[in-house]
Amino acid sequence: MREITIPRPDDWHLHLRDGAMLEGILPETARHFARAIIMPNLMPPVVTTADAAAYRGRIVSALPTGMDFTPLMTLYLTEGTDPADVEAGRRSGLITAVKLYPAGATTNSASGVRDLDKVMPVLETMARIGLPLCIHGEVTSPSVDIFDREAVFLETVLDPLRRRLPELKITLEHVTTSQGVDYVMGAASNLAGSITTHHLMINRNAILAGGIRPHYYCLPVAKRESHRLALRRAATSGDARFFLGTDSAPHVDPLKECGCGCAGIFTATNTMSCLAHVFDEEGALDHLAAFASRNGPAWYGLPVNTETMTLVRRDGPVRYPAKIETGDGPVTVFDPMTPIHWEVA
Repeated sequence: MREITIPRPDDWHLHLRDGAMLEGILPETARHFARAIIMPNLMPPVVTTADAAAYRGRIVSALPTGMDFTPLMTLYLTEGTDPADVEAGRRSGLITAVKLYPAGATTNSASGVRDLDKVMPVLETMARIGLPLCIHGEVTSPSVDIFDREAVFLETVLDPLRRRLPELKITLEHVTTSQGVDYVMGAASNLAGSITTHHLMINRNAILAGGIRPHYYCLPVAKRESHRLALRRAATSGDARFFLGTDSAPHVDPLKECGCGCAGIFTATNTMSCLAHVFDEEGALDHLAAFASRNGPAWYGLPVNTETMTLVRRDGPVRYPAKIETGDGPVTVFDPMTPIHWEVA
């Protein structure tokens, strides 16, 4: 197959940042994606409905003329979050989900949750009104190896939470392990998993073999090859519980290429080309629309986009810019480490 047309895709996990960075990288997502769930981990974070409304206004203002893109807003869950504000945000149509960051798990997560008991009133409200909880699924204890943090989270945090509040709808974001895949597949209801572009294409060797490569460092960190293959099987299976959440996360090069580099991989520019490559390799191009265009809207209760996107397989490798220049500085675009022949027509 050398050409495929799918409904215009959505991104169910995206970092846009703010200010000059937002203005510089927003077109890279809006060019291909109709909607995206916007992560709230700004500094300061988006913790109230008023914060979300203001941030949405800045995103819309930064959108170039002629581009059609809808930001789906989330709230950053803290131990001081007001359940009434969350419910009001949902009722207004502004808030699509609430994001739970375990404190210290990733970029700008210091305000996250340390004690689940303290946020149970919010979670109970969300379960009652049908508002999804998006979870960064890792424990942060220094006693747990960084490559085991997701698996331990499933056992010690997520499973007890789901037993305690089974009616709560949960998205396990950026699944990175075979254990995560198996856990989502084993759920009868109210659990889905998003998978990133980069975790389908790289394993931990990309970060460490032959030298430290900071532009492949993300959180959750890439795992062994066996986990990457499990993610591929899940993403390309057509299973409605899995969908695209790129976790595209821009940082300027000086903050990546330093003694304590930031976690995040910027994939917005070439995600659809990379996904077509993966699904082609797996002989599953007929399931690309499910993963990128249909399963996410079904999970979040939204219609599938009526616009379409056509991807074409070229004879020679497709070229993308190595960097995106922003007002804050250059951002390196994900290099998939293999020639990519698919591009958006």
